[in-house]
Amino acid sequence: MRAVVKDGIGVFYPQGFLDGNNAPSYLTIEDIRATEDLKIDMLLVSLKKVIFFNLNGIDVFVKLLHRIRTKNHISIGICDYDQKKYEAITTYYKDNLSFSLFKTQKTAELFSKSYKNQDKTVLLYNNDPSQRSALAIELYDNGHNPVIAQTREDFLEKSANPDAYYDIIEDSHLGLIGQKVATRVTGNAIIYTVSGFLDAEIGNSFNILYHNNSLNVGFRLFIFDAYKVLSLNIHAVNFLSKLCSSAAEYNATICFVGMTFDKTPAVFKEELEDAGMMFFDNMDDILQDKELLEELGGSSSGSGKNKRSLTKIVVQELPDFIEATVSTIAMMTNAKAVKRSADIQKLFIDNLNTKMASSIGFYGDIDGMIILIFQKNVAKKSCALLIGEETDDVNMILDALAEFVNIIGGRAKTLLSEKHISIDITLPRTYSDVSGLLEVVDDKKGVQVDMSFNDANFTFFLTR
Repeated sequence: MRAVVKDGIGVFYPQGFLDGNNAPSYLTIEDIRATEDLKIDMLLVSLKKVIFFNLNGIDVFVKLLHRIRTKNHISIGICDYDQKKYEAITTYYKDNLSFSLFKTQKTAELFSKSYKNQDKTVLLYNNDPSQRSALAIELYDNGHNPVIAQTREDFLEKSANPDAYYDIIEDSHLGLIGQKVATRVTGNAIIYTVSGFLDAEIGNSFNILYHNNSLNVGFRLFIFDAYKVLSLNIHAVNFLSKLCSSAAEYNATICFVGMTFDKTPAVFKEELEDAGMMFFDNMDDILQDKELLEELGGSSSGSGKNKRSLTKIVVQELPDFIEATVSTIAMMTNAKAVKRSADIQKLFIDNLNTKMASSIGFYGDIDGMIILIFQKNVAKKSCALLIGEETDDVNMILDALAEFVNIIGGRAKTLLSEKHISIDITLPRTYSDVSGLLEVVDDKKGVQVDMSFNDANFTFFLTR
């Protein structure tokens, strides 16, 4: 069976029953080699003609997808499924869903490089806020216009008018695109997932630029989810030791969680402990202990290195960052954002105990960070606009602010790419206590823009 190729997308169409017995017969060595030689930017497996599958059957194709992605650095995924198939796949791969899921090929095309800049208006919903943001940012990057439903009720209401949208996206998941070390954020701790045998390759698969910019944004706690790590050698130890040393310059902490050292020399663990790494048996030992989180840096910023000055080229691109902020506020709140003043200065925040904030880093051709500061009552209203109801839950409000700055970062990335300026963005960092934010910016100058929407004031700050 050969993949069908159209407009840079290759699609496999298996048929009938995929139960692990007949699935291998679909693919020959020649098929696999032919797929590896294809000039495509996305490879999919369509379940349109599949009547039944189990884990063994679908895993044949998932392993092939991963093999092609590793070699060709392309996007991979599964498409054309119903609700029952979607639930089966997410159940099978709940701990390792590292490929994308697109309900239809039409949806998949929106995320393909071959279909960029077609300005399609699409309705988007995902009950996972991080996935919702990731999908929206990717759509922005591809030049489309996502309308984001923040709740299931909002989605059902908007989807009742399907003619208003080119496509309606639900039951979809954006997986990794060639990155071997998966990254997620819980609260204000960044979690890296690693597995297997760690050797010199971790230095290639670990995104050190992303990590360094996360430090710059203010993240101070980094956790390696190492439950699936079998062992590591001296090359991995050296890399992790250097990571700990650089983290120490920011008063940051790096932890390893869940790894047993049955197959690893005890001296390796001792060397990492000497470098400053901390070891825990369970993730909850950290995340559920508020006092420990505070101590390790997962709840506060801590002071650190971060002494870089604002550059002329970053200031020159300020209009794009402002446009990204204004358009995002308008899209997500249906309110027009108005600029009141703009100055190059040190960050000034009055009445600290009445404010909340979120920040995101960017890096590449230019680097720096975007900070948004809201009054707490405004943040609460913003959260209500996003989730469809008012809440006093601080974590939910902070998640809403994180979503704001995440979308803004993605939009800025798209606007800059139109000028052939390439950047990537970090995960958002939030602050319920903005005094921690002031420690991060550390008296550095930036561009402070005071704005308002619906007569509510907020502050935008661009710095390095």
